[in-house]
Amino acid sequence: MLIRLVVFALFVLLLAYGFSWLADRPGDLSLIWEGQIYQTKLIVAASAIIALIAAVMIGWWFIRLVWTSPHSVTRYFRARKRDRGYQALSTGLIAAGAGNALLARKMAARSRGLIRADQEPLINLLEAQAALIEGRHDEARAKFEAMANDPETRELGLRGLYLEARRLGANEAARQYAEKAADNAPYLPWAAQATLEYRSQAGRWDDAIRLLEQQKAARVVEKAEANRLHAVLLTARAGEKLESNPTGARDDALQALKLAADFIPAALIGAKALFREGGVRKAASILEQAWKSAPHPEIGQAYVRARSGDSTLDRLKRAERLEGLRPNNVESLLVVAQAALDAQEFAKARAKAEAAARMQPREAAFLLLADIEEAETGDQGRVRHWLAQALKAPRDPAWVADGFVSDKWLPVSPVTGRLDAFEWKAPFGQVEGRLEDGSTPASIETALKTLPPLRDVRPESPVNDHRIIELERAATIAEAARPTPASAKPKPVEPVSDKAPAPGEAKPFFGGRPDDPGVRDPRVEQEPKTRLRLF
Repeated sequence: MLIRLVVFALFVLLLAYGFSWLADRPGDLSLIWEGQIYQTKLIVAASAIIALIAAVMIGWWFIRLVWTSPHSVTRYFRARKRDRGYQALSTGLIAAGAGNALLARKMAARSRGLIRADQEPLINLLEAQAALIEGRHDEARAKFEAMANDPETRELGLRGLYLEARRLGANEAARQYAEKAADNAPYLPWAAQATLEYRSQAGRWDDAIRLLEQQKAARVVEKAEANRLHAVLLTARAGEKLESNPTGARDDALQALKLAADFIPAALIGAKALFREGGVRKAASILEQAWKSAPHPEIGQAYVRARSGDSTLDRLKRAERLEGLRPNNVESLLVVAQAALDAQEFAKARAKAEAAARMQPREAAFLLLADIEEAETGDQGRVRHWLAQALKAPRDPAWVADGFVSDKWLPVSPVTGRLDAFEWKAPFGQVEGRLEDGSTPASIETALKTLPPLRDVRPESPVNDHRIIELERAATIAEAARPTPASAKPKPVEPVSDKAPAPGEAKPFFGGRPDDPGVRDPRVEQEPKTRLRLF
């Protein structure tokens, strides 16, 4: 527009300059035509010529206007009709978005009468939306199929068919629609995300990684999100390779750690692969870095049991090293307490477990205290006391996705199929208020104050307490197996009497007859004790 104005201004200036130039140079112009002589001023002749040219142009414009007037009138009414059709289409789309099926259907019919459907594909979309609102899904699917066959509306039709397949639960059909849309247009977020999830559910990690790289190149997803998803896919592929190809699993896990340095599953799989290859030092370094960023019980267990030939004291030292990396942390305290329990250092185990319960009174700390009580004293009353505290304590963190709790990390949610859905968190919130039995939430101080006193190892009726009988029997067997010093004189063995004890005399237990039901044969191997767990 600006160029036209400049050109017009230049033309006017040139015309004015020409007239002024003629005015400064006066002269006469003579014309002899058919014996007649016509004479006039030069400026008058120039003006007459220009006026004649202008009259010719105006006349030509008028003739052309009259000649093309029928077409112009037709085009005017056609444009007016099209404008009314687009107005109706716009009103119908707004009504469909608002859920007004009656108005949407009315505007769709009006739009189809004013605009040709092959010229405006949005009419099919409006009719499909109106059919969906009215619950006529078969008609809507037919409209979406027609749009999918049109190159101009193929992506829109595939999305509608995909949503309808998801609504009906036809996952295979939905997968096919999503993959077809992703192949034609990998930049579509919905198609790429759905295809990525479907390929992940099927374990097609290579195809999923390739699609993710296409999305990243097209900048469909942010760089940080793409790196996170890439790390998840690499970790999932490494988990499948761990048994058959530890080297490949190691490479995938280390690459995943480069993309997401704090990704716990990648650190675990990478460390396990290195353990299988004998790279204990490098695996320990990976676990230490992961522990520094986010202490996790699986990391602690893998680090403490890095070498299968270590003694329990060596494992305790490794657990204490983890505590040094992240002091004043609940997971560090629990790892040390468990290692100390395995090493039978009960005082340290109890102190660490109580410190963890003070810092965060949750289920694992009280269950560990119950295990310590079972191993150290065997007092079932105290064990049951700690178990009762664990029942009232908040749940321990676990891998949770869409309400599903898993004992291990999974790349895809089994509920919704969402990729990277699992989080390490408490599966359920703590119940507020008092429980049904009237007890309050667990507290380590209250638990220590209400802890039952340790029972006497020699009660008046030992026959009724089988636990204490077993402890006494084990002590007697250990005493008999101890070697006798050379300077010590052997004591004479008292004969066993089959006579009944006199009135008021205590009945001997350890000197009873072998067929006495209160006597257990020490040669019979006792069943190992089972640690108590709630869940």
